[in-house]
Amino acid sequence: MTGAAGFVGSHLLELLEQHSDDDIIAWLRPGTEPLVAGRRVMWLGVEMHDREAIAAALASAPPSQIYHLAGVPHVGDSWGYVHETFAGNVLCTHHLFAALRELQLSPRVLVTSTAFVYQPQARAIVESDTVRPNSPYGTSKVAQEMISVRAWQDDGIPALIARSFNHVGPRQSPAFVASSIAKQIAEIEAGQRPATLQMGNMDSQRDIMDVRDTVRAYHAMMASATPGQPYNVCSGRPLPIRELVDLMRSKARVPITVEQDPARFRPIDTPLVLGDHGRLTKDTGWTPSIPLEKTVEDLLSSWRQRP
Repeated sequence: MTGAAGFVGSHLLELLEQHSDDDIIAWLRPGTEPLVAGRRVMWLGVEMHDREAIAAALASAPPSQIYHLAGVPHVGDSWGYVHETFAGNVLCTHHLFAALRELQLSPRVLVTSTAFVYQPQARAIVESDTVRPNSPYGTSKVAQEMISVRAWQDDGIPALIARSFNHVGPRQSPAFVASSIAKQIAEIEAGQRPATLQMGNMDSQRDIMDVRDTVRAYHAMMASATPGQPYNVCSGRPLPIRELVDLMRSKARVPITVEQDPARFRPIDTPLVLGDHGRLTKDTGWTPSIPLEKTVEDLLSSWRQRP
C-alpha cells in the first residue's frame, strides 16, 4: 500500500488486517509517521518521487496486489500548488507503473482517482459521462488515470480505477470540510475558540460517504473489478453542505452560530457533485452501509479525544 500513513490508508490497513491473511507492506514517505501502526504491518519508507527507490522496494518484496493511495488530495489547495499536485499524482504514478514494467511484475493495482475528473452535471454522474475537470487537482487525476489505462492495455498490468467521491471520518485532515467543522466544534466545546463556525460555501451539494465504506469498496474492487474501467465510489445521495453543518451543530454540546469566511471559498466550486455506484455494485456486490449520523458522531468523538 502506497500512502499508507495517511487518512484513507489508516482505515484500509485496519480493514485488511481484519479480512486478509496476506502480509501487508505499507509504504510511507521517509520522515513521516503513520496514523495507525497496525499489528502485522511492515512499514517501509519509500520516496515516491524517486523512481529507483520505488523499483528497489518492489524488487525486495514483489506484491500480488497494490493499493496506490499516495498523492496530493486537496482540490482547493491545488490552485496554489499546481507543480506539487502534478508531481504527487502524475509522476509518482508513472514511476510506480514504470518500475512494475521494468521488473516484469503484474499485480492488481488499485489507483485512487476522483469524482472531480467529471464535467459537472445537474444529476447523478455515471462513468460514461464527460470527463472535463475544472481544477488542477482534477486534471492531474485524469492524467493519472491515463497512465493506469496504458499500463493495462500496453503492459498487461491490471490497473483498477476508483473514482472516489467525498469520503469522511476519523483522522481526516481539517483541510476538508467535515473534519474542519468537527475540529472547530471540539475546540468550541473545550473553550478554545469563540462559539462560531467559520465556513465557506454552504450552498453546494456533495456525495459524502464514510471512509470505512470507501475502503470496503476498494477491497471489493481488488477482488473483482474489471481492469482499465473506472468505477464511481460513492453513496449515491446528495447532501447540501448546509445540512451537514446543521447536523453537526445538533451534535454539539454547546450552542454554536455560523459565519461565512470568504477566504474559505474556492476559485471555482461545483454546485452539485453526486455519483451513481451502479457499476461498482453490479461488478462487486458492494453497497454503502454506514449512516451519515454515525460518521458524524465518530468524527466529532475523534476530535474531542485529541489533546
